[in-house]
Amino acid sequence: MKILLQKVRIVDGSSESEPQDILIQDGRIVAIGSSLEAEKDTQVWASQHLCVSAGWLDVGVQTGDPGYEHREDLRTVAMAAARGGFTAIAPFPNTAPAIHSKSEILYIRNNTSALGVHFYPIGAVSEDCAGKDLAELFDMHAAGAVAFSDGKKSVQDAGLLLRAMQYVRAFDGLIINEPHHKTIAGGGQMHEGAISTSLGLKGVPALAEEMMVQRDLSLLEYAEGRLHIHLVSTARSVALIRAAKRAGLQVTCSAAVANLFFTDAEMRDFDSHWKVLPPLRTQADTEALLEGLRDGTIDFLVSNHSPWDEEAKNLEFPYAEFGMIGLETAFSLCCNFGQLPLPLLVEKMSLAPRRILGIPVPEIKVGEKAELTVFDPTVSWTVTPDSLGSKSRNTPFMGRTLQGKVLTTIISA
Repeated sequence: MKILLQKVRIVDGSSESEPQDILIQDGRIVAIGSSLEAEKDTQVWASQHLCVSAGWLDVGVQTGDPGYEHREDLRTVAMAAARGGFTAIAPFPNTAPAIHSKSEILYIRNNTSALGVHFYPIGAVSEDCAGKDLAELFDMHAAGAVAFSDGKKSVQDAGLLLRAMQYVRAFDGLIINEPHHKTIAGGGQMHEGAISTSLGLKGVPALAEEMMVQRDLSLLEYAEGRLHIHLVSTARSVALIRAAKRAGLQVTCSAAVANLFFTDAEMRDFDSHWKVLPPLRTQADTEALLEGLRDGTIDFLVSNHSPWDEEAKNLEFPYAEFGMIGLETAFSLCCNFGQLPLPLLVEKMSLAPRRILGIPVPEIKVGEKAELTVFDPTVSWTVTPDSLGSKSRNTPFMGRTLQGKVLTTIISA
């Protein structure tokens, strides 16, 4: 099969090229130049502002498979990823059973090889993500786990997290933890502040995140390993991580797209689709996140894709689960609500996550295998059930028209 991208700008982490043509045959880039001819059997992609980059990678996706296939299965999460421009995902281990041994790592790898999206499984830190006993970290590493995390079940036991950091140093492994102190959060429903008070909802204080960030940085300093702090959402968290990087600690961090552009003001209508973790916080926090993204404190962006069935979200606000789907809308939200240059977006959605996880970055060169995301930041589309690949529909953007559309992904077999 031949594919021709006409007058396309190649976007990398620092620049975008002048328009040129790219010809792909049987999954490999065979020519890059001007006015390449399209033969009879060639599929042609063209638009006014066509762009291409190395395929995007999303870290921390909730898959639902095994155990929660009614929310999302491996096939539907791959469809959602591809429609959102992601040629690869690194799913969290919060399944049933959890991805906590060699067997589950191999289950993910063996059942996703033909889905058109690369899966890089993240193994659990603890058995069943229960936060008590270390899981089989070395065996999972040998089977293909790219990092270790208890995902949405943040590790509360400092001793357990310390031992995990020390253990994985033997193979330069990466520990990922989401900073959420359960006893401080204490059943909170949204960000603790003036709006939560006016709505009569119990809040999640910024302290619940910031204490965990400080704790994990202290453990990292002692263990001298590698740590990724996943889903930071407050200005102080960004400041703490910035200072730790300047002090030489091997720490990286990520933020969810929704937390960059939206605040707790979205909760005024009690729409449970906006109920997410970490919660949407204040305007000052979003400004600090954007500053951290631009200055390199925040290493990459994630969609925080958390699929739920209708029965889990269509409830009174206090009873609804936390989370929204995000794979299909992540890029469009960046185009609509952020003044982020395309090279910066590619750096934060493709290149940086691969470098941190130790995954090779696809190159756009003649002779290389194609793993590309093709997009147009000016094309508009409407979020409808038919436009989504995910099995779940828990998004606050249903029915909204967004600018910035992924046209296709191209990935060699």
